[in-house]
Amino acid sequence: MNLARFPRVRLAHLPTPLEHLPNLTRALNGPEIWIKRDDCTGMSSGGNKTRKLEFLLAEAQAQGADIVLTQGATQSNHARQTAACAARLGLACHILLEDRTHKTDRDYTENGNVFLDHLHGATIEHFDSNPDMNGELAKVAARFAADGRRPYAIPGGGSNTTGALGYVNAAIELVTQANDLGLRIDHVVHATGSAGTQAGLVVGLAGIHSGVPLLGIGVRAPKERQEENVYKLAVATAAVAGCEGAVRREHVVANCDYVGSGYGFSTTGSIEAIQLLARLEGILLDPVYSGKGMAGLIDLVRQGRFRRGENVVFIHTGGSVGLFGYVRDFGYGHPSSAPAA
Repeated sequence: MNLARFPRVRLAHLPTPLEHLPNLTRALNGPEIWIKRDDCTGMSSGGNKTRKLEFLLAEAQAQGADIVLTQGATQSNHARQTAACAARLGLACHILLEDRTHKTDRDYTENGNVFLDHLHGATIEHFDSNPDMNGELAKVAARFAADGRRPYAIPGGGSNTTGALGYVNAAIELVTQANDLGLRIDHVVHATGSAGTQAGLVVGLAGIHSGVPLLGIGVRAPKERQEENVYKLAVATAAVAGCEGAVRREHVVANCDYVGSGYGFSTTGSIEAIQLLARLEGILLDPVYSGKGMAGLIDLVRQGRFRRGENVVFIHTGGSVGLFGYVRDFGYGHPSSAPAA
């Protein structure tokens, strides 16, 4: 795979660190746990979307766009990173935020990612829960075009074949780091939602014949739908990346037992995972994405699904800014308007 042939604008701090978590490893008395710090990509506190945006915004520039549009849930990490990267490149940014939780406390509706969206200069439209937000995005893009603007629309999570290239590259980066460290990776675990991160990782790991199994911990959709979404995007991305046929259906595995009440809601497991990582390793997760991913990993270790002596790499996709929208879920202030499941 020659990713250098794709337009790309360098925004992220790469390569991100690959670190051992000795205290968490000891606390769980299981496998050796490592963490790939994609919370350290830079751009407004970092996160996994910056890798995708390097390819997406290069495409926007190539098309002569003067405004970038995207959509996400109220506390969308993707929206915040898109606003930051657009600001760096001198592009206007317009965000469609969907109310998926019906929470009304100001921490959730005005703090965290929402505050940073505004701080980066993005304009925002609010929508009630809608199963076709990418359809709404297309309508808004058409409205801007009718007004004489040159919009570039990015789907939720930056999850299309262009965005997924960022995680094809991340897979190659991870395996290169492990080789340099002499680290045998037995499993890679991460949170999976809009499918782009997992699809890119699947393509990257399969395309270089790494032999490393990948497990996505679902944060919103049922297992069958999540795996099908990832597989379809992975196949399409492999064709774009030049390794058509590398991806097989068995490469795509998701465990969706840790979703809880749904996307945007924390769980008792994600709260515990956040507290463990903060107190044992000084690392911050977020309540509904990386937190659920780590909650799944911790529970699977406790179940004995990963053995002592194995090396498990958790890909930290960022999102700690979202903590400020979920203060009440940790027992501060008044009870949350939607309790953890």
